[in-house]
Amino acid sequence: MKNKLLKIAATLALSGLCVAASAQRYRGVVDKSVAVVGNEMISLSDVEAQVQAMRAQGLPADRCQILENMMQTKLLITQARVDSLVINQDQANAQLEQYMAEMLTRAGGEDELAEYLGKPLYKLRQEWRTQIEEQTLAQQEQQEIARNIPDLTPHDVKHFLDTSDVASLPVVPIKYQMSQICIYPDREAAAIAVKERLLNIRERIIGGERFATLARLYSEDPGSARKGGELGMASKTIFWPAFSDAAMSLKPGTISQIVETPDGFHIIEVLEKKGDMFNARHILIKPSYTLADQEKAFHRLDSIRTAILDSAITFETAARFYSEDLPTRTNGGQMADPNTGSAYFEIDQLKPQDYAAIRDLEVGAISEPIASLDNEGRDGNLVYKIVRLDKIVPAHTATFESDYTDLLGIVRQEKTNAAILQFLDDKIKTSYIIIDPLFGDCEFSRKGWADKVRKTD
Repeated sequence: MKNKLLKIAATLALSGLCVAASAQRYRGVVDKSVAVVGNEMISLSDVEAQVQAMRAQGLPADRCQILENMMQTKLLITQARVDSLVINQDQANAQLEQYMAEMLTRAGGEDELAEYLGKPLYKLRQEWRTQIEEQTLAQQEQQEIARNIPDLTPHDVKHFLDTSDVASLPVVPIKYQMSQICIYPDREAAAIAVKERLLNIRERIIGGERFATLARLYSEDPGSARKGGELGMASKTIFWPAFSDAAMSLKPGTISQIVETPDGFHIIEVLEKKGDMFNARHILIKPSYTLADQEKAFHRLDSIRTAILDSAITFETAARFYSEDLPTRTNGGQMADPNTGSAYFEIDQLKPQDYAAIRDLEVGAISEPIASLDNEGRDGNLVYKIVRLDKIVPAHTATFESDYTDLLGIVRQEKTNAAILQFLDDKIKTSYIIIDPLFGDCEFSRKGWADKVRKTD
């Protein structure tokens, strides 16, 4: 139903000993400045706040690495201000709200988060806003550095290939190009059947039966069904908007009407609300289809396939006339990755059902009708289809002739990384930087930092 993650209390139980051990050398140290970069100061509490936030997300938190990252950010934002770069406030606000929602959901509420991190929510929001704005400025400065790299030419790509060890060159995995003709089952009839089931369940709950018991029996959300449909206290932003809007409009203890989301159909009972967060139970039922639905679709697809094989119609024309998948129908059935727009798919980018249909086909052959999934919703909706294998690009070591665009991207990224590292090395040498001896034993990735550690008396 949602990307529900472990609460902070749970992560503490697993990582408490590790936190205690790693924090021993910092215990009892009064908050103080541990680094100065130009006009920017980094305090021990800044570092510890990052440690807590990362551990709350279940991430490893190395204080030396955190301090180095913070100092590098300070160098970048100092230059960003010199370059008069401006923060995109809309982007920063969106990132802040997303981060707040994630942290609140992990903690289980505002009070829990404030208690764990030892600060009121308004203070945490201020600190996180500052961090996000600084990260945004740092990223913009990195983009500025990248823009100053001269335009790359085929000569740069050729030089990369000529100077790289063949064993280190990227291997391009096998790729497939495909076309499809799709037919959907009768969604309207299936939706009506689901709604009738949910209305019956809703009436039983209103009649006195326990929501939790019926959720365990009927809900098709496995993550919450075993908990009686309970989702746990979470930010409204992590659910589908229709689900959140319905839940936020309910009074605790009341049962919603049927709510439709890309996951299916729900009825909802809100248990508790706190600001923009709520804890709710739900029962999810997805539309289901009969064997008769499949047989009807398969028969139609088989007829279309036969007509194509008999040359009565081309695959492209049949796709435009008969396919019910709008994105591919207008392209004569040619499939494209919805994330990249590429017409070529690696194996792990394919639906398992689609790969099973084409893996033994020869180029130009058309599969038998299959049941697969589309790209709608969280898991996709059922769709019946035939698939034509248009082209196979075998796995191979990247070459100038066939993979120029990919290689150009690799060269550009390498030059960008090198330029950013060179910028940091130059700024470390020429900037006013002092690092507290508390971090004097750190093995920083940039060697220049070691020269900036303040000498003890």
